[in-house]
Parts: sequence; C-alpha cells; structure tokens
Amino acid sequence: MKVLVLSFYYAPDLCAGSFRTTALVEQLKQKSNVEIDVITTMPNRYASFEASALEHEQSDNVCIKRVYLPSHKSGMFDQIKSFISYYKQAKKLTKNKKYDLVFATSSRLFTAFLGARIAKNKELPLYLDIRDIFVDTIKDVLNPKLAFIMKPLLTVVEKYTFSNAEHINLVSKGFEDYFLSRYKTPKYSFFTNGIDNEFLNFKHTKQNSENSNSVKTVLYAGNIGEGQGLNTIVPKLAMLTGPKYHFKIIGDGGRKPALVDSCEGIKNVTFHPPVNREQLLKEYAQADVLFLHLNDYPAFEKVLPSKVFEYAATGKPILAGVNGYAAKFVGEEVVNAGVFFPSDHKAAFNSLNKLNFEQSNRELFIKKYTRTNIMNEMAESIMSYRGQNA
Repeated sequence: MKVLVLSFYYAPDLCAGSFRTTALVEQLKQKSNVEIDVITTMPNRYASFEASALEHEQSDNVCIKRVYLPSHKSGMFDQIKSFISYYKQAKKLTKNKKYDLVFATSSRLFTAFLGARIAKNKELPLYLDIRDIFVDTIKDVLNPKLAFIMKPLLTVVEKYTFSNAEHINLVSKGFEDYFLSRYKTPKYSFFTNGIDNEFLNFKHTKQNSENSNSVKTVLYAGNIGEGQGLNTIVPKLAMLTGPKYHFKIIGDGGRKPALVDSCEGIKNVTFHPPVNREQLLKEYAQADVLFLHLNDYPAFEKVLPSKVFEYAATGKPILAGVNGYAAKFVGEEVVNAGVFFPSDHKAAFNSLNKLNFEQSNRELFIKKYTRTNIMNEMAESIMSYRGQNA
C-alpha cells in the first residue's frame, strides 16, 4: 500500500500539526507492506525560529520531500501566498506518481483541499485529519469585511473538500455536530491529539513551592495569535496579581507585537522567543503554573487545544481560559486545573489562587492520551483502506 501524506508542517517544525503528523508517520511506517511519501514544507512556523532540515529524506519505507516557501510572516495574505506555493509544488511532485490512498491533515482547510484535488484526479480514497473548522473560525479571527467576502468562496471549497472524503478524522468531539449535520457520507473517527514521548518521562523541578511568599512563574508557551487572545487577558491579570507572580511568555505569532505593546510598563511580564522541545521541557520544569488561553469566540467553543495534553503530562498546575468543549474536557479529565471564562481576568485571578502548587498525579490521563497509542490506532484505521483502489 502506498500512502501520500500531505502536511504543511512536519518535524523539525514547532507546532501541533508537525508533532501530530510526525508521530503518525512513525506508527504508519511500522505496518507491513506500506510505502509513505510525505510532502511538506521546509520549517517555517515561526520567522524567529530556524531549524535545519533536508529537502529530501529517504529512510526505509518513508520518503520526505520538503518544498521551499516564499519568505513570510503570520499575516493572512502571507499565509495564502505560502499555501499557494505549497499547493503548486505538491501537485507537481505528485503528478506522475501512483498511490493507493491520500492522507491530508489540515487546520486551515487548504491542505485538505489539496488532498481532495489530488485524490479526485487520481480516483483515490481520501482520508482527512481535521484540526480546526476554518470556515467557522474566519468570521471571528478576520476583519469582518474580509470575512464577509471570503466566506462564500471558502464554503464552496469546504463542501468540495469534505464531500470528496472517504473518511474524516476530527481531533475534537466538539466538531461532531458541525460535520454530521453537513457531511453525512464520510466515515468519521475521533483520534485526538495526545502526549508525545518527550513528556512521558517529564522530570519535575520543585522551585520554592514550599515558600508561599516566593514569586511564582506562570508560563505560556506557544503561538501568539488572534486565536489565543493573550492581549485580552495577560496585561490585566498580571497587574491584578502584582509582583507575587511572574508571567513568562515564550513564543511568536501575528499578535505578539500587540501583546508586547499592551504589556508596556508591566514589570512582571517577560517575553522570550520560541524554543525547541528539549528547552521547552526545561521551561516547564522550572514553571509553577502552565497557562493556556483561547479568545472568546464562538468557533473556539468547539476546539480542544493540543497544548492541554503536554501541559497535563507534566503534573504541573494548569490555568486555562477556555470555553465550550475545551472547558468541559479540562474540567472532567485534568486534575488540579483552574478553568475560567476567556478574557475574564478577575475569574482567572480567583482560579489561580485556588490552585494547588504541588505536583499532581495524572497517570490515568497520561495512559489514556499517550500519542503513540492514539496514532497507532489511527494508522490501523488508515491501513483498513488497503486494497480499496485495487
């Protein structure tokens, strides 16, 4: 069975899509009689983080081809330009290749659309892994006028893409109603994000926790975009807590300048560039609280941030500004996690003060959501389409 894997991000890039697809390929390549072609991009998630990678890699039954993109930042038009470049190069690379199945993982719809186009042209089954509902999200994160113009076109693209899928995996159960009410033909599964191996043997560093008067570090590590809405919560929360807490923000993204500006003059907030996963584990170990936040938009009531899983694996206290399905999931599945309504700094302050600053035992959560196990099941699901195109 020869599988084409389309993923805009792949190792060594730093993002949820990269970690997820890399883990899946690691499981898929262990199956018998399978060949995998991965078409992805050179590392590009953050302009402020550089990682070297080969344009072409061949290892046993896995071939990885990384395409170059035009220089870009995190703006919408830069992203569109990058996706068009990826789309054209991927189409060219696959033009004369034969496959048995097309797999595409996508958060912004366009990689899924690319998968649909290739699968339809080659008359192949299409297996989609959907990490976000882009059409549902744009009305919240884009300029209203731009969203009004783009939504009709994107709705057509979405309908074409999902209607041509044989199988759709949804990373969040919160997506279920949206998809089942619109696209009834595909088979559905719910293989979530999970905990990568690096976090399974996390070494906890107890940092002055026994001293209630010591300054405690609240760490946020990840993308700083419109979706996270950090500028709506961090400045007010930091001022409310005062010097008792230090807010350490690691990452980059389109809304970082706005966040930095909004924190001007606030001494207990510091900013740091993205780091690799080895350094990230050290940062987690030195933190007292791990912070997560999504903007107060209706579309985000359906999502389940991948950050929840690695945060939970550390055993550290978690402060989560989320609503909808994510709030329900964190509240039910993660012990010692303070959940508050997004952008409500007073509720966040109250939740922060209720946290237990000791290490929590989350062995049951870790066992349930180990990424290797989840991706192995997903690989088996993909392999179930073996011979369908024969």
